[in-house]
Amino acid sequence: MNIVEHERPSGVLVQFGGQTPLNIARVLEEAGAPIWGTSVDTIDLAEDRQRFNALLTVLEIPQPRGAIAFNQAEALRAAHAIRYPVLVRPSYVLGGRGMGIVFEDDELLSWLEKHIEWTGHPVLIDQFLDDAFEVDVDALCDGHQVTIGGIMQHIEEAGVHSGDSACVLPPYKISYYHLDIIRDYTRRIGLALGVRGLFNIQCAILDDIVYVLEVNPRASRTVPFVSKATGHPLAQYAAQIATGKRLAELGFVEEPRVQGFFVKEAVLPFVKFPGAEVRLGPEMRSTGEVMGHAESFGHAFAKSQIAAGNPLPMEGYAFISVNDLTKATR
Repeated sequence: MNIVEHERPSGVLVQFGGQTPLNIARVLEEAGAPIWGTSVDTIDLAEDRQRFNALLTVLEIPQPRGAIAFNQAEALRAAHAIRYPVLVRPSYVLGGRGMGIVFEDDELLSWLEKHIEWTGHPVLIDQFLDDAFEVDVDALCDGHQVTIGGIMQHIEEAGVHSGDSACVLPPYKISYYHLDIIRDYTRRIGLALGVRGLFNIQCAILDDIVYVLEVNPRASRTVPFVSKATGHPLAQYAAQIATGKRLAELGFVEEPRVQGFFVKEAVLPFVKFPGAEVRLGPEMRSTGEVMGHAESFGHAFAKSQIAAGNPLPMEGYAFISVNDLTKATR
């Protein structure tokens, strides 16, 4: 507010700084800052679990079963009702901090003891869609029309934080049928929320059903990647929409096509810091990103690995570890 009072700007944009600006948007507006773009109420609608779940129910869009718990007993009851495995996290976390996937009561109780102090903030408990394909969508909405910037398929398995997962544009292993459903959900959600600018949707596909996991009414970390791949400056478009322009005025009314494949890969700390945690999960650990481009998916993926400091070995041994839960039983 000191900056706002000194600069006296015509508008303040909260879309381009990740989660933190969204968390303080309402306080800024109440203090007199002119918030441009997506409204504070829309931000709250997307962030508030109960309001957002109600919206998806009205829109008849599938979502993983979820619950909110304010104490240990409620958490156990919710996990039993949803059925293990479940994804657990403190509310309003950054970078997936403290999130975990638990498979039984003892694991849940251990996680609660380690991460939760029960000071009035709830724990979010969601159905974990094991073995699902995850998809990220970056899109623009001007309140009247939605244009998708890019649809990206995660390469890692479900449960790895989107910031740590490699992704490919366009998707290489998702049917046109499911892609059309994702496009339909994106348009309907953007218009229902009343987004003015960028928004990101995370989906999962399991057993031929497309689930919406969450919606972020802001620019996501994949926007620079999509902008470079498509040649369209999505952040610039979003800023102009915040000033009142329409997508038609900007000439961006169709989802762009790309030549070949673009792969985004995360740069992880254990490459240069021995002893750092090497297991990927719902808590984000990456410290940067690179991209590879080629006519084929495999070639683009190999380029991304080389850029991230993980050149693919041409000889040696492979160690394969199988989780007990995924081993075949007789």
